[in-house]
Amino acid sequence: MSGKSKKIPTLLELCVLKAIDNLRYIGDVGEVDIHLLQDILPHCTIDQLMHIENSTEGRDLSSVTNALWKRFYEKQFGTESLNKVAQEMKERRVVVKWKRIYEAETKRREKLQKKAGERLKARYQAALAEKSSRKTQFTNKAPDSSKKRSFWSGSSSCNVSHLKSNIMKKAKIESVNSIEAKNKAAMRKLELQRRTIPPQSISRPTRPSTVYKEDLPSSSKTTKPSGRISGAKR
Repeated sequence: MSGKSKKIPTLLELCVLKAIDNLRYIGDVGEVDIHLLQDILPHCTIDQLMHIENSTEGRDLSSVTNALWKRFYEKQFGTESLNKVAQEMKERRVVVKWKRIYEAETKRREKLQKKAGERLKARYQAALAEKSSRKTQFTNKAPDSSKKRSFWSGSSSCNVSHLKSNIMKKAKIESVNSIEAKNKAAMRKLELQRRTIPPQSISRPTRPSTVYKEDLPSSSKTTKPSGRISGAKR
């Protein structure tokens, strides 16, 4: 046979591969050798690694997981934040597990995000309330029951009479305006005639003298002729 023969995996390697495929089901690894955990745990997600560490009792896995948490921190929060934390630990001469640093930073950012969301929600509600108040004004004052009028109390007849009164007033005003308009038109026409026709040609109507009954001689009363006139006729 030509070529290299394919290497057959050992039983231990098969167990490691099987564990990697089923990481979501792994919890307590207190009895697993450290060199096997170094091959298995780097394949964990954040939630899987958190679950395994929290489930493992009586054993510190930070010798394997500390580097993994540092990698997760850099991936989640950036290299700049990672370098800043490392510099602070160096200046203070303290060593803190990256798992604790990761959890603390996650909580801090969640609080900031929550506060920002609350502020945004408050602004939105304030803007919505202002917009609503511009459209509608609400009042808690209940209407006075003494001022209510039923249909049978005569409110309908009062409204009808009031309407008729308004209509009559309007008709009278229109009538007066019509008469005034006619009078003004006649005066303007007369004034125009006076301007166009010479004064001599305008014959002024003579006012007939009024004869009253009292001024006429009564038929029952006869005047007696004077003596001189009767003598002359003779």
